[in-house]
Amino acid sequence: MRKNRFAALLLAGALAAGMAGCGAQPQEESPGVAVSPSAQPELEAGKVAVLYYDFEDAYLSNVRESLDVSLEDAGLTYQDYDCANDQQTQDQAVDTALADGCSILAVNLVSSGDQQAAQAILDKAAAAGARVIFFNRPVEEMDQEGALLGAEAYRDMVAFVGTDAPQAGHLQGQMIGSYLLNHYDEVDRNGDGIITYALLQGEDDNAEAVYRTQYSVEDANLLLTQGGRPELIYFDPEGTHSFQVDESGAWSAEAAQAYMTDNLAEFNEAKGNMIELVICNNDEMAQGAITALQAAGYNTGDIGGKTIPVFGVDATPTAQALIAQGMMTGTVKQDHEAMAAAICQLAQASAGGAGLADAAASLVAGDSTYSLAEGLDNKIYVAYATFTVR
Repeated sequence: MRKNRFAALLLAGALAAGMAGCGAQPQEESPGVAVSPSAQPELEAGKVAVLYYDFEDAYLSNVRESLDVSLEDAGLTYQDYDCANDQQTQDQAVDTALADGCSILAVNLVSSGDQQAAQAILDKAAAAGARVIFFNRPVEEMDQEGALLGAEAYRDMVAFVGTDAPQAGHLQGQMIGSYLLNHYDEVDRNGDGIITYALLQGEDDNAEAVYRTQYSVEDANLLLTQGGRPELIYFDPEGTHSFQVDESGAWSAEAAQAYMTDNLAEFNEAKGNMIELVICNNDEMAQGAITALQAAGYNTGDIGGKTIPVFGVDATPTAQALIAQGMMTGTVKQDHEAMAAAICQLAQASAGGAGLADAAASLVAGDSTYSLAEGLDNKIYVAYATFTVR
């Protein structure tokens, strides 16, 4: 199904190649055919291309909505591209945007943490005289921080706006641990004194996913043991890992729903081995898990009904509604408005001639929502925050 969408996107992009981006009501263009550097027109100051890894991502849909408004209010010309979770499609979008005269590329990298993919985009931008603002998805391997962002070759032409990956996991783990200590007997449905959990991870090697998986459990266990309770136990004793990965890399509700449907067929109250807690790397996966639980008679929001605690990350509008309805327990807010504002301010400063490192320093100095990564003056972190717990 996605492959058909890719073909449609590429065809639409080919027809649209060479058309200028618009301002107040941008068309959501698809990538077009690659254009050689020699054919590129002169870049236009303040013309921005925003390349999203996938329009279908719920959190990034919120970022896109906020960023469109911010760029419009800032008077910048912009164009949104849907890269449909395909790196080749994104590479072609970069070529199209540069050929169209975009001097600023805001890139939500498809291949998360893939330095080769990120460097290829940087090299194309550098050759054309454009600047790159990576956002949301890591551009370096977990043990290679600064390999690209700190490279002298890209000085002042690149910045990153994202989050401090471990922070979400720590906040989620502390939230889970505190909740369980206050509701232990209620959550321990089979009364064996141990709480079993399922964990749904967005991607295999994504730093955000890895740290959320690690610290959500580690920090919850720390609080539990300090409170005189045993550590959490993964629901499937025969599982190779203590988590289940969305193999598509899309962090999707569909993958989470499929996993939980299968899980509940084998691990349920009738067999005395019910999953008693669900931890999700994002709210979209939490939504899918809740759909599966509801099909099994749980998390309906009915007073006195059976509820399995489900925790996510992002604080999307859907998650907030699920929490308000008593169907979801808690989430960690990833501030899409603050992320969009930071990207816009960097783009605006760059359009005015400022280097991105100087623009990042000015942004962080003026707003406590932001901080800089240690040792890097162009990597901006947007703070996470606990949203709510029932």
